[in-house]
Amino acid sequence: MATPAVNIVASPSRLEASLSHRLSVSTSPTATFTSPPSSFGGAQLARSQTAPKHLKPFDTQDIKILLLENVNQSGKDILSKQGYQVEALKSSLPEDQLIEKIRDVHVIGIRSKTKLSEKVLREAKNLIVVGCFCIGTNQVDLEYAARHGIAVFNSPFANSRSVAELVIAEIIVLARQLGDRSNELHNGTWNKVSAKCWEIRGKTLGIIGYGHIGSQLSVLAEAMGMSVIYYDVLNLMALGTARQVPTLEALLNAADFVTCHVPELPETKDMISTPQFEQMKLGSYLINASRGTVVDIPALINASRNGKIAGAALDVYNNEPGSNGDYFNNSLNYWGEDLRSLKNIILTPHIGGSTEEAQSAIGIEVAEALVRYVNSGVTLGSVNLPEVNLRSLTLDEPNHARVIYIHHNVPGVLRKVNEILGDHNVDKQITDNKGDVAYLMADISDVRVGEIKDISDQLEALSSRILTRVLY
Repeated sequence: MATPAVNIVASPSRLEASLSHRLSVSTSPTATFTSPPSSFGGAQLARSQTAPKHLKPFDTQDIKILLLENVNQSGKDILSKQGYQVEALKSSLPEDQLIEKIRDVHVIGIRSKTKLSEKVLREAKNLIVVGCFCIGTNQVDLEYAARHGIAVFNSPFANSRSVAELVIAEIIVLARQLGDRSNELHNGTWNKVSAKCWEIRGKTLGIIGYGHIGSQLSVLAEAMGMSVIYYDVLNLMALGTARQVPTLEALLNAADFVTCHVPELPETKDMISTPQFEQMKLGSYLINASRGTVVDIPALINASRNGKIAGAALDVYNNEPGSNGDYFNNSLNYWGEDLRSLKNIILTPHIGGSTEEAQSAIGIEVAEALVRYVNSGVTLGSVNLPEVNLRSLTLDEPNHARVIYIHHNVPGVLRKVNEILGDHNVDKQITDNKGDVAYLMADISDVRVGEIKDISDQLEALSSRILTRVLY
């Protein structure tokens, strides 16, 4: 059986440890991760009958992973089966505790509450990759991470259906005032009314942001008999009979229900504020399951109290607690009690993607991306590094090494790297850049263990270097 691969890093002590333990590295994992179809032609066909060789960075037990915010068991299992050291916590951590924890880990998995700022990442000396077990990545300083060779992965699609279904449910609950009727009956009050309770059939849904969630919601709403219009900064093909409108104002003027599905950007901060509420139809409804900064909450409170809107549903907020408990009050957001006092308002604790199906799918998708990156250097799906992939090495290639060189995107780098690799046969090589950061991956053959340290040291000495990894 081929010798499992080890990662060669800059630190001499870690290098010596990796080499001295190379014969006791854990065996290849049972799970397989296959590369997308190759364009290499006949060579790929000839090798397709041979099992892939799983490159392993360090001894597997030396990889330390920290998972925060109750990452789904599906993700934990995939990472644990690799032999990594996995520590999983149910909540996020205060910044000082996070800094202390992150110093020793190679991989960190988070959801939406953990903030990986430059201050935190600066202390993460061993960190090579971040897994965001959610859609958003705005909680990570992506630019700083890229400049220091830290890849970031997320799950952009897996919870789209769950969020879309929640919005459909909220549309019906708002239209029938079910939240208020339920609360009244819980308090012993029987209040059977039909005034200002509506069917949603024939009503117009306005979707702000026609991405993965918005487009799925569009299909579900049409199936319920609604007319759908949408506004997006891009020209996007409509599904079904939905219709794109040219401006946000045009959407607000026409929609009975307005729902927001946009990322957190400077351009989307307070996207729905006093002027936008004034443009909405009298007695319309607002739903926000995107980001807390998108809706100006004091403006929403005023619009609800003066009768401009008939109801609202919010799943996200400017400030959210780091863990479950009695924290949703004025000390968290100064308008908390005023918001809770409104009639026909649904308040949920950021649960749009919190279904068993979505969290399991997210756990699998992100954990598999982390394993591919840690074990093979594949960056497909990374949000901050160039997306680079090479087909897997196979078991009939025992004396090969994979060189990964993350570097500043400056002239002359490829020539200098190839001079270093020139004494070996470069079987495959690919490079790409994303802004000022470039990612080079090369497979070289006929490499002896004693030569690997020399290759690593020479690459480390280049002025363009951000991060060097050699897997074999």
